[in-house]
Amino acid sequence: MESRIYKITLIEGDGIGHEVVPAARVVLEATGLSFAFEEAEAGWETFERIGTSVPEETVEKIERSDATLFGAATSPTKKIEGFFGAIRYLRRRLDLFANVRPAKYHPVPGATPGTDLVVVRENTEGLYVEQERRYARGRVAIADRVITYDASYRIAEFALELAKRRRGQLALVHKANVLPLSDGLFLEAAYDAAKRHPTVETEEVIVDACAMRLVRDPSQFDVLVMENLFGDIISDLTAGLVGGLGIAPSGNIGERAAIFEPVHGSAPDIAGKGIANPTAAILSAAMMLDHLGETRMARAIEEAVDHVLETGPRTPDLGGKATTFEFAEAVATRLREVI
Repeated sequence: MESRIYKITLIEGDGIGHEVVPAARVVLEATGLSFAFEEAEAGWETFERIGTSVPEETVEKIERSDATLFGAATSPTKKIEGFFGAIRYLRRRLDLFANVRPAKYHPVPGATPGTDLVVVRENTEGLYVEQERRYARGRVAIADRVITYDASYRIAEFALELAKRRRGQLALVHKANVLPLSDGLFLEAAYDAAKRHPTVETEEVIVDACAMRLVRDPSQFDVLVMENLFGDIISDLTAGLVGGLGIAPSGNIGERAAIFEPVHGSAPDIAGKGIANPTAAILSAAMMLDHLGETRMARAIEEAVDHVLETGPRTPDLGGKATTFEFAEAVATRLREVI
């Protein structure tokens, strides 16, 4: 029987995306699986060149693919006429409603042993609908926060299914004590979804208390689900528990498409120097394989990454001297030995 050929779109994006995505490709090619890679563009550099951050051709390539690996995108802090954040646009355009961000212990400085949890973030609404306006001669700014029953139910259902495949525990993270209408609706939908999953132990946690509990003892959590902004913030906190953004992978998953990306940004201060840590991109590639049903190979990549993180060579951010590609080649070599 011929092996399946996976159609994968690669989007480097901006900054160190041009380094970490090719590094992750080195590891993917070492798996022995069959891939048909197609490159596409998106991000700030694309906007500067052609006037849009996500060309229609890129969307079409993603829709034709089995999955997409995205590097990093720059978004200016000031509003630029005609510009929209590439990954935020793709999440909404392709209805990638679930942002999945695992935080798992790896042998790096500062990582907290025993951490093994997943933050599931609703990816399409909340404050990220980007509807802001100013009044009173610019002295008052108002942003809309959109929470709907359907989106809340859908993300809770996704998180419940994930919890069933893990340790059967789900935390509903909210701020309904201050936002009883919007977060109250989120909780209502989540509890309705939970009725269909009686084997999952469900608790609700106020977001600020959740942050404290994570710092004190992250091992008490399994899967956590929350709205968009809370998920953005809490998942960066959990990344800090396992060594930082350079270690943190993520996936944006919908019914028809999936984009996997490192949590870190484009890091323009080190872009082009060849020293960026590709661990998060490589682990995102492993998540992508798991999503495609190649679970054994995904675990093999994780084991190879942990071996290199423990024995070296490490990139400068972890106290070593390896370049981005030296690290990736070491992971690829170990992977070939493992499989």
